[in-house]
Amino acid sequence: MQKKRTNLHLSDTIEAESDSPRNAQPSFHIDTADRLMENLTVHVSHAFYRAGYYGWNAPDEKPSFNRLYYVTEGEGAVTLDGVRYEPRAGQLFIMPAGAVQTRFTPPEHPYSRYFCHFDARIGDWPLFQAGSAFQITDVTEPAKIEALFVEMIEQSERPGPFAALRVKACLLQLLAYCLEKGEHTGFMDRFMQGSEREKLARVLHYVDERLAETLEVETLAELVHLHPNYFIPYFKKQMGITPMNYVQQKRIQLARRLLTSTDTGISFIAERVGMDAAHFSRTFKKATGVSPSAYRNSTR
Repeated sequence: MQKKRTNLHLSDTIEAESDSPRNAQPSFHIDTADRLMENLTVHVSHAFYRAGYYGWNAPDEKPSFNRLYYVTEGEGAVTLDGVRYEPRAGQLFIMPAGAVQTRFTPPEHPYSRYFCHFDARIGDWPLFQAGSAFQITDVTEPAKIEALFVEMIEQSERPGPFAALRVKACLLQLLAYCLEKGEHTGFMDRFMQGSEREKLARVLHYVDERLAETLEVETLAELVHLHPNYFIPYFKKQMGITPMNYVQQKRIQLARRLLTSTDTGISFIAERVGMDAAHFSRTFKKATGVSPSAYRNSTR
């Protein structure tokens, strides 16, 4: 089946980008959070299903790991940093690392629950932490959620790298479900409020707005008041790549989008991403394995 191609011109694309909501502060946070999420790393240390009273009740714990629960039946309560919640059967919720936690369920009608212990970090930053809003959602697709937990439990008991990948894939789907279906719209906005994350957000936003310009690592370092020698490892620790590699990655992403969605000449696209035509062709082929024209032809 032939892919539908939109006949846009470069000027249309630039105008659409400049008029888009991303220039507003809330969208800026959303865009930056999306880019940070690309660097999310997760690890599951334990996954299990338990029915009944045993093993649930515990006063004033402060675990170093996050807990993700899916309650299938029963009743009870959790207290996080002094605030009491009463999750019901059919709800999925996250108990963050570092929060003082108390768990209670009555022996006569105890919780049955799927659960896992996990870590989730973006660079040095924990995705969930003490003081975060309680993340809880009503599950409208119980068979799907149960199947993900069953898969996670089964794969966690099998050695091998592919089992580990499947476990992580299950966790990522469960986390996305909990945050999206629970309509926790302010979650990533609150995550971005840390001073260090705000600093990084300024750099990412600056880069996105100036891909057509000459960008130097010294200029980016000045935005966060760091010497370049400190800024480069600081940036790489959070984003997984060096600042200038990030700039090139964003330029290639934009070029791919323009090659796919417009009929604009390659020389104009090169200008849009801050390169002369010859340099652009070499850089694009090195990054993708094909020339810009071959890439465009492959999308027709």
